[in-house]
Amino acid sequence: VQLQASGGGLVQAGGCLRLSCAASGHPFSRYAMGWFRQAPGKEREFVAAISWSSGVTYYADSVKGRFTISRDNAKNSMYLQMNSLKPEDTAIYYCATRRTSLIASTRRDDYSYWGQGTEVTVSS
Repeated sequence: VQLQASGGGLVQAGGCLRLSCAASGHPFSRYAMGWFRQAPGKEREFVAAISWSSGVTYYADSVKGRFTISRDNAKNSMYLQMNSLKPEDTAIYYCATRRTSLIASTRRDDYSYWGQGTEVTVSS
C-alpha cells in the first residue's frame, strides 16, 4: 500500500493550498481516510477525516470553516483544500487510510497506512 501526499509549500498567512493524496495497492474506495499534521516538537494531530462515501466528514476545531476534505474514489485520491492559512498551520501534513473500516475517525491509532508527508509552511 502506498500513499503519496503532495501539494505542500510556502504560503503567506491568509493564502491557500490544496493537498492531494494518491493511493495505490489498497481498495481505497472502501475505507475511510484522514489528514493529520505534525508541527516541530509536537505530537501528530488530527486535521480532517472522511468516510468511504464522503457522506461523513470530521474536522479539528482549529481548522473548521477553513479546511475542506474531499475524495475522488474513481481517481483513488483524497484532497485537503486549505484556505485562510495561519502560521500555526505550519506542519508536515500526512494522509492516512483505515485498513478495514469505512467509518471516518479522528483517532490516529485507527489508521493503518500512512503517506510520507508534505510540508506546509505559512509565513506571517
